[in-house]
Amino acid sequence: MKSEIQKIGFVSLGCPKNLVDSEVMMGQLKKHGYELTTDREAADVIVVNTCGFIQSAKEESINTILEMAELKDSANLKRLVVAGCLVERYRRDLLNQLPEVDAVLGTSEIEKIVAAVDPAAVEAQDAAFVASNTWMTRGLPTYIYDENAPRVLATPKHFAYVKIAEGCDHTCAFCAIPQMRGNYRSRRAGSILREAEQLAAAGVKELVLISQDSTQYGLDLGIKDGLADLLRSLARVEGIEWIRVMYTYPNSLSDATLAAMAEEPKVCNYLDMPLQHASAAVLKRMRRGGNRQLLEKLLNRARQFVPEMTLRTTFIVGFPGETDEDFEELMGFVRDVEFDRVGVFTYSDEEGTHGYELGDKVPAQVMRRRRAKLMREQARISKRRNKALIGKRFRALLEGVSQESELLLQARLESQAPEVDGHVLINDAPEGFAGKPGDFIEIEIAEAHEYDLVAKVVGPANA
Repeated sequence: MKSEIQKIGFVSLGCPKNLVDSEVMMGQLKKHGYELTTDREAADVIVVNTCGFIQSAKEESINTILEMAELKDSANLKRLVVAGCLVERYRRDLLNQLPEVDAVLGTSEIEKIVAAVDPAAVEAQDAAFVASNTWMTRGLPTYIYDENAPRVLATPKHFAYVKIAEGCDHTCAFCAIPQMRGNYRSRRAGSILREAEQLAAAGVKELVLISQDSTQYGLDLGIKDGLADLLRSLARVEGIEWIRVMYTYPNSLSDATLAAMAEEPKVCNYLDMPLQHASAAVLKRMRRGGNRQLLEKLLNRARQFVPEMTLRTTFIVGFPGETDEDFEELMGFVRDVEFDRVGVFTYSDEEGTHGYELGDKVPAQVMRRRRAKLMREQARISKRRNKALIGKRFRALLEGVSQESELLLQARLESQAPEVDGHVLINDAPEGFAGKPGDFIEIEIAEAHEYDLVAKVVGPANA
């Protein structure tokens, strides 16, 4: 039977780890001759790659599915496929309650994407496998992509996310990720290096390493200091200029990793470590352990290894049982450490997690008030730290025209991760400046705000 499916659109929700899955699915489809389109009205099939992490993300995923489903009546849509974490958590519910959905794919089934979007074009057993819409994943997800998996980058061509591991072995009380992503499993270093070389050959300048816990990389393979060795190997890849590590974990940050950051010029002096809280009582209930003193000691050690280290973290306020005293300890911790970047989330009560079973829930309005207070404090800290940069010169990665105004250019410093941190807005450049996205330039900071900086271009950056 000849397939009617030609154009396929994607909506990728949630974190960069999910985006990589979308890129791999798009790569599989392109390899099989399908056309990818950003025009949803023209798409024969739309794939919604969902997030199921917290309530707001689940609501966004469901709303997006329903919004895309409307295109079956108003546009060209013939088939709607739902993939990702929401499928792993709520597969039966999605199939039973959303008849608009034609097929579902869990996080270990993305290699079945061609069968999911176009059953007519694949072998009968694969078509039946998807069309039945009743199959269930056996056990926890086990899939992880490698360098041979085709990818279509959804990021600007000068940077790419590289997933170095999949899954998680931690049992944090607020998190359902192990249920959705399976146990921790590292990719082989050779596979990551070959992918890095492929990306560099395609013009990528910055690698952003991601996983659920990047500092645990290699331990499941019996490799001590695996992340440190990986960073040093990646630093040898010609064409790559920045290597950034996201999602580190306090319990497994080694001196070897910090030494690699300090000694390898290509490895960004940037530590992204979600700490979640500072009160020992809250951390214990979160099943994370530790206390404020241990965390301060750890962060001081990081700054001793790398004096110019940028520290980024996230916190959860309103975890069950969090008292005013616990919150004030967190406030004091933030004031004392002076992080460069902080994200604050209100606790989301997720069914199937240990936190869901706990009593002493914090009222929503109290959570919102605490979040606002902590964010105000961090805004003051960020602005003060940014002001100290005025008049200084830095190497920056030019990203092109600003998202805020076509009259401005936009760049990032080594201290600014893509998509989660602020930008450098450029309002002054030398006459005849012809920089293009992906170029490294030298800038001088002229103004500072809570999150963004304003600068002028001095010239091309020194290597």
